[in-house]
Amino acid sequence: MSDVGRDHAVPLLDVRGFSIEFRTRSGTVRALQNVRLSIGKGAIVGLVGESGSGKSVLAYSILGISDRAAKITAGSAVFGGLDLVKASESELADIRGREISMIFQSPRTALNPIRTVGQQLEDVLLRHAAVRRADLEARAIAALRDVAIADPERRYNAYPFELSGGMCQRVMIAIALACRPQLLIADEPTTGLDVTTQAAVMDLIVDLARERQMATLFITHDLALAAEYCDRIVVMHAGHVVESAPAATLFARPRHPYAAKLIGSTPRQDTVLARLAPIAGSLPDLRRADLPACRFAERCERATDQCRAALPPPDPAATDEVACWHPMEVA
Repeated sequence: MSDVGRDHAVPLLDVRGFSIEFRTRSGTVRALQNVRLSIGKGAIVGLVGESGSGKSVLAYSILGISDRAAKITAGSAVFGGLDLVKASESELADIRGREISMIFQSPRTALNPIRTVGQQLEDVLLRHAAVRRADLEARAIAALRDVAIADPERRYNAYPFELSGGMCQRVMIAIALACRPQLLIADEPTTGLDVTTQAAVMDLIVDLARERQMATLFITHDLALAAEYCDRIVVMHAGHVVESAPAATLFARPRHPYAAKLIGSTPRQDTVLARLAPIAGSLPDLRRADLPACRFAERCERATDQCRAALPPPDPAATDEVACWHPMEVA
């Protein structure tokens, strides 16, 4: 994959020093800490890591749709010159669906079961696009046709329960792209789909992103999909970004021990199953007061007291990132 968008002086989305915590009855969860991530126009960036690493939390926080218990404690998320952290709710409401759209994990849950597909598309077009009511149906049907839904005129009048899982996902994509956003966040868009449908959905998203020069943040725990479709990969562990690099570079020569173990535990076409190795241990409890500076330290054979005491300082000018005092050697 080419590293599209890496060298843009002004990224479309630039997240810096982003930290968020959740106040709960059982303690404060420090869910994200000092996260850095940037996406240029037309780039497809994969955000990968184990379940619970903070991938979806980051996406929801950027859009301002986090749980009420969430509190952003530091950092910025600048989109097209506007810091989304400081933006008002009305500003965020105008941006969501028009300039930034999101495909959620479960289309059957995200779609309204008592409104037709056409009505749900028209809701978005009415809110965010300058479309006359007389033209709504035609625009909604065109949006369904854009995502390769067969017989879009008939599907326009269908309810979500009348459609297959793959068809519901295409409807979600149509809704997300109806207003031609600059940035698409796809949060596990192939969850629950069979392998053939997964490939069709991913091909559709990537083809439309390339055609429209739309920046895409692809959130997944499926490294095989990320390797195939993404220009860059950002690896998260327990609320930290531990490595960021072009996809080809990261999968060929991972430098952070966690990234290397994550890749080593993922089956690929050329992988001998007997050589797959699970990652020892589990994600740390983010409510702990004694969390080490590197949250992977307790699972890492290379960790030292230096790792537990502090993280290496980030290089503001670097396009690639390895948050490790003792990275893997590059051959």
